[in-house]
Amino acid sequence: MGRFPLSSCTQAYTTRVGSGPYPTELHGELGEALREAGGEFGTTTGRPRRCGWLDLVALRYAHLVNGFTAWNLTKLDVLDGLPEIKIGVAYRRPDGSALPASAVPASLPELEAVEVEYETLPGWEQDISRVRAWGDLPANAKAYVRRIEELSGVPVRYIGVGPGRDALLLKPDGA
Repeated sequence: MGRFPLSSCTQAYTTRVGSGPYPTELHGELGEALREAGGEFGTTTGRPRRCGWLDLVALRYAHLVNGFTAWNLTKLDVLDGLPEIKIGVAYRRPDGSALPASAVPASLPELEAVEVEYETLPGWEQDISRVRAWGDLPANAKAYVRRIEELSGVPVRYIGVGPGRDALLLKPDGA
């Protein structure tokens, strides 16, 4: 019996509700700006969500457990206007030793203690919310999407560039 395609949605940055370890969390003005731009507030309670850089360790782990065949990348437009964008690419223990690429610590105290290794990419300082074709995205936005693919080992299929149902574009295979 063949394997059926299994895609998963992931945002272009991470969010979390509630307390607990969150290695890539952004504090201060930048975290607030992402929260506002992304409308990151609980639907029922209005409680603000915690926001942070994309955590590729967590994405690789999710892929390891679930075997995704594609990502549907949402909220890419929330990163509009940032001069640079970071991706959490690895975790290090307090002693400086690296954890395996897809390894998320098994205990909350261990996860709380990790240091994140970041990769910094240039941002795109323009509005992409009206873009509806892969070819029309700014070069730096394409580079960000491609880097997510490279680091996760999973292709991106659809990209959300705004809150509306029509704010979606298809990334062609191999693009």
